[in-house]
Amino acid sequence: MRLSDLQNKDIININDGKKIGNIIDINIDMNGKMSGLVVEKSKFLVSMFSNKDEIEVKWEQIEKIGEDVILVRLNI
Repeated sequence: MRLSDLQNKDIININDGKKIGNIIDINIDMNGKMSGLVVEKSKFLVSMFSNKDEIEVKWEQIEKIGEDVILVRLNI
């Protein structure tokens, strides 16, 4: 799977069912392995909860990568 394939998927928090945003980048650790996703927050989350417009989703927080969405478990 390519990064461009992942960028087309919505990121959904399974704790509340809300869309978090879309992938804009990935983080790679010192060993060259993907450690997480950088997600641009949806406009609702930006205005309601913080002034940061992106959030990091660690690889361990990803529950399922589906055809159209990526399900993650976050406590926002």
